[in-house]
Amino acid sequence: MGLPALGLLLAAALLRTEAALPARSFQIDFERDCFRKDGAPFRYVSGSVHYARVPRPAWRDRLLRLYMAGLNAVQVYVPWNYHEPQPGVYDFTGDRDVEAFLDLAAELGLLVILRPGPYICAEWEMGGLPAWLLWKADIILRSTDPAYLAAVDAWLHVLLPKVKPRLYQHGGNIISVQVENEYGSYYACDPSYLQHLLGTFRALLGPEVLLFTTDGAQVEELRCGTLQGLYATVDFGPDSNVTEAFGAQRHIEPRGPLVNSEYYTGWLDYWGGPHASTSATLVAQGLADMLQLGANVNMYMFHGGTNFAYWSGADFKGQYKPVTTSYDYDAPLSEAGDPTEKLFAIRTVISKFQPLPVGPMPPPTPKYAYGWVTLHKYADLLDVLDVLSPSGPIQSQFPLIFETVKQAHGFMLYRTQLPRDILAPATLSAPPHSICDRGYVMLQKGLLGNLSLDSRLLRKWLIYPLAIDAAIQQGWPHAALPKSSCRGRAGPAFYTGTFETPGIAWDTFVKFPGWSKGQLWINGFNLGRYWPHQGPQQTLFVPGSILRVGCPNNITVLELEGAPPNPFLLFLDQPLFNRTFNHSPMDKE
Repeated sequence: MGLPALGLLLAAALLRTEAALPARSFQIDFERDCFRKDGAPFRYVSGSVHYARVPRPAWRDRLLRLYMAGLNAVQVYVPWNYHEPQPGVYDFTGDRDVEAFLDLAAELGLLVILRPGPYICAEWEMGGLPAWLLWKADIILRSTDPAYLAAVDAWLHVLLPKVKPRLYQHGGNIISVQVENEYGSYYACDPSYLQHLLGTFRALLGPEVLLFTTDGAQVEELRCGTLQGLYATVDFGPDSNVTEAFGAQRHIEPRGPLVNSEYYTGWLDYWGGPHASTSATLVAQGLADMLQLGANVNMYMFHGGTNFAYWSGADFKGQYKPVTTSYDYDAPLSEAGDPTEKLFAIRTVISKFQPLPVGPMPPPTPKYAYGWVTLHKYADLLDVLDVLSPSGPIQSQFPLIFETVKQAHGFMLYRTQLPRDILAPATLSAPPHSICDRGYVMLQKGLLGNLSLDSRLLRKWLIYPLAIDAAIQQGWPHAALPKSSCRGRAGPAFYTGTFETPGIAWDTFVKFPGWSKGQLWINGFNLGRYWPHQGPQQTLFVPGSILRVGCPNNITVLELEGAPPNPFLLFLDQPLFNRTFNHSPMDKE
């Protein structure tokens, strides 16, 4: 029996409606040199925000400001070592919940350009690669070394299934995925490695997702960093010639959209260098020039954030250049997430090319100067080894490196008995490149080789892996009994103090008058390294989200070199960045 006439009409109408809805797609149009989103020409104006450098309670605030500035996409790194601290042990909770970050971006109407590595950037600890890869001493990173590829594949088989349902084609907001990062700048230049990654990404994400690479706008870098099947993009800043830089991309990709995947809005700071600064006018003009050409642009960074704990990395440009705790980057949004003159200059440029969202830019978040907080010495590090290394020392003829002991971050103490009394000055020496971090004679940190005294090897070492963060997160030393300490002893020591908030928990910045170098924790949260004498960074950013209202906030400082005679910290309502080798009268020379 056939359908009634009305039923036939309804069925036909439904079929026509379904046929009229195009499948979601994000593709390259090589004829018209553009992207196409759902079949229509599309250009993204994006900004980089790294969830690993921003406390989770602030994610919405930062992404909303990016959206209100007129951007339609956010570019995101996924640091492998942030999620797999030990082989096969994964953490996607709390600040590490990358899926929640991606979903929040979608909720706010932002597309995502995802950069899952496996290598991401030298400015993050070990480029995002887990330290445990180095447990195999002869491993060759970022290559077709079988041990490296096995670890990479295992990680991608965990991460990319979380990504796939969030791809644009599947109803999500991820429009493109980057493979590796600036591989053309790496010495290995192994196309088989990129080919392997391409195969893994395709197998786990499917044939439709747009995969791409990013390299410096130099032909030689693009030669080693690109591969057929991965769309080649470039990165450059406002001081580059736009025509020449995109000319380098055209050398590899004669047709397709112009893409600057990292348009530098500022730059990072190195310990001992000046605070980086790039003019808002210059950044805005460069952006206008690229948009005028129809290019797609991602601003790196739009909001830099902070390298909390031990996550700051280093560059090597003729010399080792360690990155500061602050990753402010002189970006359009400051380290604390506040809009700057640069943001409004960028917003004005964008408004000339596409409509801005309706409504005002959210005002700066409130800050509070909690003032002076007195600290007291709790103990010398050597007096609390029972707490910090509860399993006791490892005995070894010669010093063992962090990787042998399977410790990724933080500190280790190496102790030995000298073979004889030292009656006259003697030379303590190490082979070249065997101390690759700061080494203190009473705390030898970062040893890669043996030590000699007057050319005689020192043997019979006791090695203490120090679980400082674990102890502090469990309430030590505030919950512990007071410790008697040898007051005259020099060297690393812990200091403690408390302060209360006046009914509010707002962001703040902490200064270290007279302190030397060390690490700061508040309420168990590792805020990172301080080194005011070296500069340029003079304050650490303290997110209000880690502070408590109605009960004391616990401060713990590990000072490595020497605290001031009357130790205190100063909490301010604004940061101090731009001071290197200059000291106020209260600072220790």
